[in-house]
Amino acid sequence: MTTPWGEYALARFPEDPRDRLRAWDASDTYLLRHLAESGTPLDGSVVVVGDRWGALTTALAGHGPTQITDSFLSREATRENLTRNEVEADTVRLLTTRDTPPDRVDVLLVRVPKSLALLEDQLHRLAPAVHEGTVVIGTGMVKEIHTSTLRLFERILGPTRTSLAQQKARLILCTPDAATLRARGNDPWPYTYQLPDDIGLLAGRTVVNHAGVFCADRLDIGTRFFLRHLPGGRGGGRVVDLGCGNGVVGTAVALADPDAEVAFVDESYQAVASAAATYRANLPDADGKAEFRVGDGLEGSAPDSVDLVLNNPPFHSHQATTDATARRMFTGARRALRPGGELWVVGNRHLGYHVTLRKLFGNSELVASDAKFVVLKAVKQAS
Repeated sequence: MTTPWGEYALARFPEDPRDRLRAWDASDTYLLRHLAESGTPLDGSVVVVGDRWGALTTALAGHGPTQITDSFLSREATRENLTRNEVEADTVRLLTTRDTPPDRVDVLLVRVPKSLALLEDQLHRLAPAVHEGTVVIGTGMVKEIHTSTLRLFERILGPTRTSLAQQKARLILCTPDAATLRARGNDPWPYTYQLPDDIGLLAGRTVVNHAGVFCADRLDIGTRFFLRHLPGGRGGGRVVDLGCGNGVVGTAVALADPDAEVAFVDESYQAVASAAATYRANLPDADGKAEFRVGDGLEGSAPDSVDLVLNNPPFHSHQATTDATARRMFTGARRALRPGGELWVVGNRHLGYHVTLRKLFGNSELVASDAKFVVLKAVKQAS
């Protein structure tokens, strides 16, 4: 990536030689070019929100920025890209969306997220540190920036306008206003709702969603289908809700089988916080049997240590459609499962997960299907 501060070698995390997607795009370079050409002073507190693979943080490392991200993979990509470019790790501060934000922000740079809710939550959390002299610049591809995006900046921080598009990227230029900052209202997140009455054991149960977690205000149809076909009668064991989101699936297992040890795993800090809140809202006396972990799937889990993995894998990486995340999840599950252990997957019919499972496990069984979804089971064979 070529910037006014030099050229940087960047990669996504984890690196995959088959992945031809870059670790930056035109919106990153547009923002960096604008900072240099406008002479924006970068000697104060610089905060970078939503930097997807660490491109902005790495390029601005000489100014001691604070990065705030909801993604474990983005955070690890930033660490590796700093090392790759021989930047001392202690020159930047890495925070998650669940950490307390800085007390003061002089330059706020926002890579617009896919989730409008996550943007709303982060602007609310940062607003107390923003002042009338703060330079606020958002960036994204044209297709990622909508009228609703601009309205959030205007409602929470102050007057907002957009730049001309360059290479299908656009900037959001916001001028914080004291009156707007005072009148912004309260952060509406997290959001709590009750599950419908027609889903068995979970009927009427509480779900807690922090901003940015999939299907924030209702049970999504894929999870609803999965809940109807979860394995039962296992009598304990170690179960992983992999890609747990708000934790509905793992909570259903814990309610159905009090002897099970359930681990909730996701690469989103917001998701794991949601899963913990959902679990505790429904099993307040059973917290000791649950584990909540942010990470790259089951990477780092002990081999042959898990009895059952339940997975609803994502098939998008930001704007790109890819099965790379699902493949990595399935591979990690196979490594972590004990011989005879099972991976249960729900997914859209057209994704062809049965082919990938047969390659990895040597088997794949169709448990259930409808016009849109399939539930598949793969069993780890003894070596």
